[in-house]
Amino acid sequence: MSIALLQIRASAVRIPPTFSVEANAARYFSACQIIEDKNIAVVGGGAAGFYTAARLLAKTNDVNIDIFEKLPAPHGLVRYGVAPDHPEVKNCMSKFNEVAKDTRVRYFGNIPIDGHDKPGCLTVNMLRSVYDGVVLSYGASKDRRLNIPGEDGNGGHVGVISARRFVAWYNGLPEAQDLEPDLTSHDRVVIIGHGNVALDCARILLTPPHVLEKTDITSNAIDKLKQSKIRHVEMVGRRGPLQVSFTTKELREMTKIDNVQIVSDLELLERECESSEGKDYLSQMRPLKRMMDLLRKCAISPTDPQAAQASKTFTLKFLMSPQEVVYDGGLQKLRFQINELEGSPANAKAVAKDATTDIPCAMVLRSIGYASTPLDGVPFDEKKRLVPNIAGRVIDSENNLVEGLYVSGWIKRGPVGVIATTMQDAYRTADAIVMDLANNTIGHNASRAAVDQMLTQANIDQNRVSNDGWKRLEQFEFAAGEALGKPREKVTSVQKMLDIIRNK
Repeated sequence: MSIALLQIRASAVRIPPTFSVEANAARYFSACQIIEDKNIAVVGGGAAGFYTAARLLAKTNDVNIDIFEKLPAPHGLVRYGVAPDHPEVKNCMSKFNEVAKDTRVRYFGNIPIDGHDKPGCLTVNMLRSVYDGVVLSYGASKDRRLNIPGEDGNGGHVGVISARRFVAWYNGLPEAQDLEPDLTSHDRVVIIGHGNVALDCARILLTPPHVLEKTDITSNAIDKLKQSKIRHVEMVGRRGPLQVSFTTKELREMTKIDNVQIVSDLELLERECESSEGKDYLSQMRPLKRMMDLLRKCAISPTDPQAAQASKTFTLKFLMSPQEVVYDGGLQKLRFQINELEGSPANAKAVAKDATTDIPCAMVLRSIGYASTPLDGVPFDEKKRLVPNIAGRVIDSENNLVEGLYVSGWIKRGPVGVIATTMQDAYRTADAIVMDLANNTIGHNASRAAVDQMLTQANIDQNRVSNDGWKRLEQFEFAAGEALGKPREKVTSVQKMLDIIRNK
């Protein structure tokens, strides 16, 4: 928790008279003795929500925490977003399960926090009326669009598919299971974006299915990938190599896929890396320099005969902006504007040249960022696509603190960072809650009995999945996975999840 930050922003934020940063600092470490029987609601059962809860449990003795998740299964993007061949990243699920077992925590799965007062649903205002604090940690469920002609398809073509949805499909998110990715009409896929999610998609498309089927990828996805005719994946960005967002670890994984040749414009790489500005920039950005060194070492030029002869290729392309999806009979092509860079490497801008090029492909994936959505009754910055806040405390359009309302994770800071980033971010929000409880600026709401009365009146019991229900589902998935020689076989239908949980 940054006390200095609150002091700096105090003039811009109308903090209640009882709020004292200095008093908080003095009383913070005795908070465990001050807090008694306070009730906190967490909206979103992903990493941000569980890490916030974990920190509260560690810092306080008598806080009750209710975690609300719209799906029966918890853990959010750890379950549905992390690549199936990255099992080590999912180890945090064990910690989350430990949090859910704490007697001070209740899990309310299959309970959406909707913007409208509907039977079987809750709203943020309903939660705020009884809980001492409400933490919004529902992440970013949408994605940014290209806004180009043909993006939404034409005739029998589906158009551009979001990488978020493709990832959700192979990871078993129920709402993405109606996706029918085209893996057979052409041997090429184009991915727009130069981030780690784009690399995840490329790796899944090019990795032999017999390797992936040992992971927790869904059996439906494996069946489709076994039929795939995709041999070439082109990952395209509008700027240059020094502006990419992916990391060395993910690039190195691409170099280890059997029979995949990495291709890129070596002349451009040399020009950008060896220029005086490029050298200065890379000297300050050591991780980026290591990545550029790796790329220059493992890639071959598109004009190299080996590129044409390779059975599979992964091509990194730069200085190209998508302009239009062109449908020519049964063929789909993506038209690009050719760019050039202006400005220093740290602030380089892509400027369009008077030239275009087309790439034919079976499928186009856009991977240019996630986007959060607003909830009724909650301040929302439409431009930044997040809930405005200071150190996790929500503020309204006039910079007033919204008492008892907090944010954690992507809805707080935007859809950036890895799980470790989310953990630290969640801890800071939890620390803010502890300080506010210790300072008595929140914590005046109803009793636990009144919370339970509100939940009963909302008629959510018939829909609720408890932690015991989740453990029943998880054990089913473990058993199904063991029979197939994999960690788990995810249930991809909400109704089937509920049937398993209810022993039907």
